[in-house]
Amino acid sequence: MKIETTKITNRIAKAFQKDGKLLSIYFTAGYPSLEDTLPILRELQNSGVDMIEIGLPFSDPLADGPTIQQSSMAALKNGMTTKKLFDQIRDVRPEIHLPLIVMGYFNPVLQFGVEAFCRECQKAGIDGLILPDLPLEIYEKEYRHIFEQYNLKMIFLITPQTSAERIRRIDAASDAFIYMVSSASTTGARAGFEASAASYFQRISDMNLRNPQIVGFGISNAQTFGQATRYARGAIIGSAFIKNLTENGISGISGFINTLRP
Repeated sequence: MKIETTKITNRIAKAFQKDGKLLSIYFTAGYPSLEDTLPILRELQNSGVDMIEIGLPFSDPLADGPTIQQSSMAALKNGMTTKKLFDQIRDVRPEIHLPLIVMGYFNPVLQFGVEAFCRECQKAGIDGLILPDLPLEIYEKEYRHIFEQYNLKMIFLITPQTSAERIRRIDAASDAFIYMVSSASTTGARAGFEASAASYFQRISDMNLRNPQIVGFGISNAQTFGQATRYARGAIIGSAFIKNLTENGISGISGFINTLRP
């Protein structure tokens, strides 16, 4: 089965052609229940989000805060596996028109086999990957040709500590967007951003990078979404969404999304 590469390429590009600020939602595959992945995707699309990040659960999620860690452990107990996620996305892909990005750690990708993983991503209709623990240098030297063969966009993270030189290198190696981590800490919802974060957002904006930037980590409500997107093209909400999912279930998704943007 071969998916037309133009369709995959255009989903991310098309999202960035929209007016206004992009809202991306992260959730953990297989949480709260194993078969919730598909109804969550449907509800997010119906609620008007622009892009979706699906977390591949891992037993040692170093960069994640307690909310995402707990959802990841619950998903693994529920029986979520890499193969199961591919099967779920492939089944629902014909009705989900938004960009789908898988976010996870490189270890499960290695265990699955890098080329086999990329091949299954293409078959399932996955648009891109975020693998925070895969360094740019190793990606470029060993894996870039495989990702490109299967038309997968690799999305890299930058932090306030990332040097301007490295940011330029990441920008040159990217062909979708740059994930701008709001702070060097783990994920998690915050009440607001400090002045240093706003200065960082503006500094990156002033670099006039080739790729648009999406801010993640610490965005939980309309206030933090507005602060994060003052200089960036959009923002990602993860922990706050998972908390809402835990408390209110799938039926509470649309109400939560409606509170994030005017």
